[in-house]
Amino acid sequence: MHKTVQSGKELNYSSTFHFPVQIYYEDTDFSGVVYHPNFLKYFERAREHVIGAKTLARLWDEQGLGFAVYRSDMLCHDGVEFADIIDIRTRFYFESKYRTVWHQEIWRPNAKKPAVTANIEMVCMNKARQLTPMSADLLAHLSQSFAESHQSVSSL
Repeated sequence: MHKTVQSGKELNYSSTFHFPVQIYYEDTDFSGVVYHPNFLKYFERAREHVIGAKTLARLWDEQGLGFAVYRSDMLCHDGVEFADIIDIRTRFYFESKYRTVWHQEIWRPNAKKPAVTANIEMVCMNKARQLTPMSADLLAHLSQSFAESHQSVSSL
């Protein structure tokens, strides 16, 4: 379990989830390097993979709950190129009963450092686009990643 300190507060991250992505020519600019907005799409796919498409659909259909990006901070350290198969590494923590923070990295094959890093804050919203606490079953589903964590989700 990785722990970091932010604003004087210790944060407990989930375990790291891996999501492979094939880079196609259509993802790149004229030089064969990935066009930077595509990194946000790859991160979104990886987060969906962590939560699960069926879980997200059920939350929306049955409870009227979904997620929206509240804040995004992305740094491009190195180019990602056509034909690469990259590894999206994703960890998250609960900021509150309304918000999760996702730390995501894109790794190229055999790299010694990530090509792209991002911190993305997601908030839970209802169909009226109002900030809403995450439901108990969603918290339970996401909390499976915190089995070894000292943070208690029920205290949020």
